Amino acid sequence: MALEVRRIVTGHDASGKAIVKTDERLQAVSRLGRPHIAGCEIWSTDEMPVDITSEEAEAAQRAGFVKRYNYVGTGQGTVIRVIEFAPSAPKFMHRTETLDYALLLSGECDLELDSGEVVHMTTGDLAVQRGTMHAWVNHGPAPCVFAFILIDADPAKVGRKELHTHFPAP
Repeated sequence: MALEVRRIVTGHDASGKAIVKTDERLQAVSRLGRPHIAGCEIWSTDEMPVDITSEEAEAAQRAGFVKRYNYVGTGQGTVIRVIEFAPSAPKFMHRTETLDYALLLSGECDLELDSGEVVHMTTGDLAVQRGTMHAWVNHGPAPCVFAFILIDADPAKVGRKELHTHFPAP
């Protein structure tokens, strides 16, 4: 997989004018020990409101706060990443304690839920994931590419049961 993402980051000069601070290309790397999934971590935050001024905050956000599983975990964080799924890749069911916006940028992919329900997505479709157990399954002949935006959330609750993160090791 040869996914590459251009990341343009803006900021301000000493007089307060908007500038482009960086314009770079990120090469996707294999994710989670699964060679059929490659991605680029674009940006993440770990607090609200987000510090968009200090150089220290920018460096940390650029490096990413995601250290375990698929979310920030501070309760106030966000992540944006671009992920490519190879065709016929094995699926893995997982859940995170996040509200996820999943925008399919190219290709086709099935969103499979643990209830057995399957939704076929095509380029331009957007799914809003609300802490559900799910898998992304590419049955097509070509890779599919998603932009994922994750926002920390409280665990989903059904009755009195909290549905916590489930992220199986590869």
